[in-house]
Formats: sequence, C-alpha cells, structure tokens
Amino acid sequence: MRQPSFRSVATTLGPFRFLKPGFRTTLFGARLLIAFALPSVTFAHEAHPAQEPAAASADERAFLKENEAAMAKMMDGMAAKPTGDIDRDFVAMMNPHHQGAIDMAVIELRYGKNEQLRRIAQEIIVDQMQEIAAMKLAIGEPATDTTPAPTQPGPTSAASEQHHPQGMHMDMSAGTKK
Repeated sequence: MRQPSFRSVATTLGPFRFLKPGFRTTLFGARLLIAFALPSVTFAHEAHPAQEPAAASADERAFLKENEAAMAKMMDGMAAKPTGDIDRDFVAMMNPHHQGAIDMAVIELRYGKNEQLRRIAQEIIVDQMQEIAAMKLAIGEPATDTTPAPTQPGPTSAASEQHHPQGMHMDMSAGTKK
C-alpha cells in the first residue's frame, strides 16, 4: 500500500485545492505557524499578570519595582547606536546586558531568602564583572572599574582582619542587605 505524499494530501484537502501548488504549500505553512505560535503568545501573557497581587508584601513590591527599573535600564543601554565596528557594537550592547544581570543579582541579595539562589547571585555578580572587564580589554579599552562587587570585601582595617578569615567578608554597605 502506497502512503500518500504531503503534496497529494495538500492538493486534495481544504478549501484551497484550486490554488497553485506552491501557494497552497506556503498558505499551509503559514496556517501551521500560526497554530503553533498563537498558544505561546497567549500563554506568555497569562504567565505575567499586568498587576502585582494585592497581597504582595512591602519587600515583594520593592523587589518588583527595583527589578523593573533594572530591566528598563538594561534595555535602554542595549539600544546602542551602531558605530560600524562590529566588535565595539557587540561590547556596547553586551555591557548593559551583563550590568543588568549584576543589578538583578544585587536585588536578589537584597530581598531573596533562598541561600542557594543568593550564592548563585553572588557568582553572577563576579562572573559578569569579569566578562565585562574581559570584553573591554578585548577591544583595547581599559577595565577601569575598580569598585568591589557587593559580595567582595572593600578596604578593611587590620583590626577587622583579625576577626574574619581571608575571603570570608561580605561588604553589604552597598545597599544589598536591609
């Protein structure tokens, strides 16, 4: 028994059987694309409610507000104007992207309670700062940002060194902990 081909099924079925074969295939593909894309768009809107829940705590509201501001800052920064130098344009767009990840990780440290996620946020901060520096160096720009990450120690006195072993400091003075 011979199995029908896609073309034979497409030509015999549907109200478009009198159209040219190439157009029918294109129309079928478009209908198929819409059938798969439409539920994704619908579910995406349902997954992100337009308003925050009325019962959100003060911390949750502050987290959402700061996160929204960080995302807006990142998106604005990524809209860099092309310079004609692909490498510089790439770095110009990636720096705000990486800085956005840093900002969001700092917000997690400020409000998050899950210790595993807080450790991941700390790693994100360090990794993204290193990548920003590496990208700047790759295009010949100095990696001049010497500000310690919120999870790295700042300048400390000898007296405070006696109480904390090497590498065990967390400078939370940058507003990462209430």
